[in-house]
Order: sequence, then structure tokens, then C-alpha cells
Amino acid sequence: MSLNNISRMAVILVGVGALSSCHIYKKFDMPTDNALTAEYAQAKEEAVDSATFGNLKWQEVFTDPELAKLIGMALENNTNLQNAKLNIDIAHAQLKGARLSYLPSLTLAPNGGKNYFDYPGMRHMGWTYQVPLTASWEIDVFGKLLNNNRKAKAAVLQSEAYAQAVRSQLIAGVATCYYSIAMLEKQLKISRQTSEYWKESVEIMKNFKLSGRVNESAVVQSTANYYSILASITDLEVSLHEANNSLSLLLNTTPQNWNISPDATLVLPEMFRDGVPMRELAARPDVLAAEQSLAMAYYGTNQARAAFYPGLTISATGGFTNSLGSMIVNPANWFASLAGSLAIPLFARGQLISGLEAAKAQQKQALNNFQYTLLSASAEVSDAMVLYTKTNEKSALLVEQVANLEKAVEYTHDLLELDGSSTYLEVLTAQQTLLSAQLSQAACDYTRARSAINLYQSLGGGR
Repeated sequence: MSLNNISRMAVILVGVGALSSCHIYKKFDMPTDNALTAEYAQAKEEAVDSATFGNLKWQEVFTDPELAKLIGMALENNTNLQNAKLNIDIAHAQLKGARLSYLPSLTLAPNGGKNYFDYPGMRHMGWTYQVPLTASWEIDVFGKLLNNNRKAKAAVLQSEAYAQAVRSQLIAGVATCYYSIAMLEKQLKISRQTSEYWKESVEIMKNFKLSGRVNESAVVQSTANYYSILASITDLEVSLHEANNSLSLLLNTTPQNWNISPDATLVLPEMFRDGVPMRELAARPDVLAAEQSLAMAYYGTNQARAAFYPGLTISATGGFTNSLGSMIVNPANWFASLAGSLAIPLFARGQLISGLEAAKAQQKQALNNFQYTLLSASAEVSDAMVLYTKTNEKSALLVEQVANLEKAVEYTHDLLELDGSSTYLEVLTAQQTLLSAQLSQAACDYTRARSAINLYQSLGGGR
């Protein structure tokens, strides 16, 4: 079949197939046949305010110099983030390969051999060689290469979104560990100070017993409480050791103790939230990655559809040879040829149909996963915001509780020493309640910081 006939056939096939395959050439658009994806598609078209909390740079949120230094170390050294960046390089390389597939492929295949024949009246022996260069070019009539290229672009965007998700998670992880260590240091400080105070109380109770003001039961009870707090200190020291190791792992360094002040407090800038929650969700890297997974599945379905249509390839071969025919000896001349071919699937239709059905099912899975990711992100933001609001309220209440309990301990102790109108049991109860409240206040301060960090991360923060 001549090249002109092949071209005419390709034009006819294109015209016939255009009626049923025009959607193969369309770019991915977010489905709008349900309320959730329609709202998302609309939010993607609207501009996001750069001043919103989730769009702030991490340096604007975490202003503590020591914390900023640790976050910088993590961003430079963390293995997970380095691997995520390498995934971007891999995706870019694959995209480059998809783009180069539009260009002709060149093949050089030199060959040679020694020939000998003895025919009555003719004897020949000599070397023959051929140096052919073949160029092959697939014409992308039905979008096979186009969809492969678009799928590769979506893979790049997905890998970039994953890398941003890892970056955001890493920043949040370092900040969370930092304030966890600060909380444990503060609880240890409170517990050690209280243990010294309770140690003095034991001696006071012993003196009171000698003067007949309390009995042996008061001495034993105060001593037991003293050892109780010493035991709790060991638990705090173990937790602090583990928190330091966790931070070391995030920084990709050997385990060590980090010098973090027990008074470290997260001071946030003014929190400005977008009035359209869906715009906030659309900025989250995990949502963006799920969207690109859906786009990749869409282009995969288009590739499965394109497989039903023929492929047109044009090839050209040229080179140098010393054997152009059996009766020609050593012509030492150039040769060239041009050809076209159509590859039309005839007996693989069942396999192609199965492949298309599988691609459609995978596209539905990707859509389900995207919708779930969007709903999960919405719940995560809502939970983080409620936790942040409520821990702020709780923190204010605990401040008042601790202030009043400090007075209660002072009053009961003074009454016991002055006139005995207060009992040792009231003193011990007040001391235990104060310690519990102080530890709760430190834990609440940490929870408040953690909730703010989670909110920042849940809004896609960490740029």
C-alpha cells in the first residue's frame, strides 16, 4: 500500500472516529454533576486571599527564633522531604519522556558479513556491509501521545502537592515536638519545685507530731505524697527523653537533648480566615494531590479509548551499502526509502473493552477518593478550629483556678501553723489539687499550641 493510500485511509478513519472520540482530546475538568465537586470547581476559579492563616509563610507563624532554627534544620535534612523532592524529579523526567515521544525515533543498525558462492562459470567471495539509519514517527491522530503527556503533567503536579504535604507535615511535626518538650520541661519544673515543698511539709508534720499537734497518720500521709510526686517525676523524665528523640528523628540527627525553655509559648499573628471554607480546602496539598489523581485516571481512560483506533506511523530509512542487489558487486552507493503503516486492532477488541472498563472503574475510584479527601479535610479543619477555640477558653479558666488554689494552699497552711483550725488533711488536699491544676494548665497550654499548629497545617500551611 502506498503512502498516499495510507494517508487517505487515515483521514477517513479520523473523520469516522471524530464523532465518537472527540472527548479524547479534552482536558480534564472537575465533574460538576454533584454539589460537592461543583462547589469545589467554583472555588478553584476564585482567588485566595494571601493574608489568610493557611497561606501565611511558616516564618510568619512560628516566630520563636529557636523553633525557627529547628524547622530550618528539618527542611534541610529530613529524609522524607528529600525523597518527596526526588519524586518531583522523577515525575519531571517522565514528563520529559512523554514530550519527547512526539519526536521521531532514530535507530542506527550497521551490519556486515562475508559472502561466498561458487557457481559454474562464476565464483565470488567478498564482504558486504550496510549502514542504515531509520527514523520512525508516530502521528498522534487519536490522542494517545497527547493523553500520555497530559497524564505525565498531572503526575508532576501530584508529586509537587505530595511534597508540599510532607513539608507542611514536617513543619507541624517539629513545632508540635518543640512545644511538647516545653510542656514536659514545665511540668518537670513544677513537679520538682512541689517535691521540695512537700519534702519540707514532711519535716513540718514530724515537728507537729513531736509537739502533739498531729498524729503519726499525718506524717505517713505526707511522706507517701512526697514519694508519689517523686515517682511521677520519673514518668515525666521518660516522656521528655522520648520527645527529644522524636525531635532528633525529624531533624535527621543523632538522639540528643534539645535546650528548649519551659516557658516557650506560641504567639500567633492575627488569625484571618477566608469567608469561603471551600477555597481554604482547595489550597490543601492533599486535596490537590487527590485532584491530580483524578485527572490522571481521566487521561488513563482516554488512553484506553484511543487504543480502539488505528495508529499511523511514518518511517524513513537511509544509509550506505556495498550490496544493492545480488548481481551488483560493490556499488558503494547510498540508499533511501520512505514508508507509512497503519496498525488497526482487529482481534484484540475483547481485551481493549476490558481495559476500558477497568480504566473507567479506576476513574470512579479516583473520584470517590477525591470526594472523601475533601470531606475528611473539611472535618479536620472544623475539628482543629473548635479545639483551638475551646482550649483558649479552657486556658483562661485554668489560670483563674491555679490562682485561687495557690491562695487556698497558703490559707490552709497558715491556719494549720497558727491555731490548728485547719487539719493536715486539708493542707495535703489543697497541695495535691494545686499540683494537678498546675500540670493541667501546662498541658492545656501545649494543647492550645498543638491545636493552632494543627489548624495551620489543616489549612495547607507551611510554604
